[in-house]
Amino acid sequence: MIFGKKRRLAAPVLTAPRDSFRWEDHLSAGSAMERRLYQSLRESVPLIDAALYRIERLIGGFSVECPQQEAQQGLQSFLRSVRVNAGQCGMDSFLTGYLDQLLTFGSAVGEIVPTVDGGEIFALYNASLDGVEICRGDNPLEAVIRRKEAGGSVPVEYPERILFTAFNPPPGEILGTSILRGLPFVSRILLTIFKTIGTNWERVGNVRFAVTYKPGSEGERAFGRERAQQIAAEWSRAMQEGPGVSDFVSVGDVSVKVIGADNQILDSEIPVRQMMEQMVAKLGVPPFLLGLSWSTTERMSAQQADLLTSELEDYRRILQPALARICAYWLGIHGFSPEHRIVWDTISLRDEEELASARLANAQAEKIERELEGM
Repeated sequence: MIFGKKRRLAAPVLTAPRDSFRWEDHLSAGSAMERRLYQSLRESVPLIDAALYRIERLIGGFSVECPQQEAQQGLQSFLRSVRVNAGQCGMDSFLTGYLDQLLTFGSAVGEIVPTVDGGEIFALYNASLDGVEICRGDNPLEAVIRRKEAGGSVPVEYPERILFTAFNPPPGEILGTSILRGLPFVSRILLTIFKTIGTNWERVGNVRFAVTYKPGSEGERAFGRERAQQIAAEWSRAMQEGPGVSDFVSVGDVSVKVIGADNQILDSEIPVRQMMEQMVAKLGVPPFLLGLSWSTTERMSAQQADLLTSELEDYRRILQPALARICAYWLGIHGFSPEHRIVWDTISLRDEEELASARLANAQAEKIERELEGM
């Protein structure tokens, strides 16, 4: 059992990398450092975090059909009101957290928490991967979930209540592959560009001046030091923040230049877009859903929406076994037949105007077909 016995684990610490050491090349699959890396990517690059949230929201809802009407009504009520974690309710909340963990880390673990007497499901729990250990069982087709404790790990008491899903695991492996695999290198380049832009604007945006005083006659040279100090004091007073603009008045050959005014900041639009294109291609979310105003035709946007629809349907197929286990568990403890069918809502990313036009065309076609049949 994972729920109620989860221990707080020390978070891994990532040291600052040196130029000759790329720490992402030394990560092991499914390690705590790899999970920390992917979590840092979501915190550092808003595009990645926004894309995953879009996918989770676009998965949509579902309904369950059972042979017995009483079982179907009870199961639907359970899916709407089941407690999830500490402060959520409903199967949609559990699936959102489950899918978020699955896409980010490549594997997801959940638990069905029954009541004390075992006659009802008390809650659904999204377990942290840092608190469990996933290893191979007696055969390649079996994954064993162990609960981490001080100094080691122990098998969970009720493995039939544990939900485990792996996202696109490599052949022969148990753990899945994160959808963010391959993005650390691209993200590092993007963050380097952003950091450089910020540094340049701190240097150039906050304008610095070079005040040069050139004494002319012998008398001015004799008192050059004193005059330079006076000019520096007056210039400092004129540049201080205040309610108004101060003027600087000087006598002699004094020139004022802006430091760095002749330097040109590199154009970052093209390299930033190239990096973002790589991220969008990896995440599979159309640019217009992420607020990117890239020039695309109407036909291209429709094709991108269709591609995203196929991606969402694939995510649904991956989530369905875990969802089916929860439904079958509830039906079993209530004495119903475990047979059921999960019906997902239709995914549609088209505009309402296009949907209305399609319905009108279908209605007109049906009317013409009826008229032809009556002739």
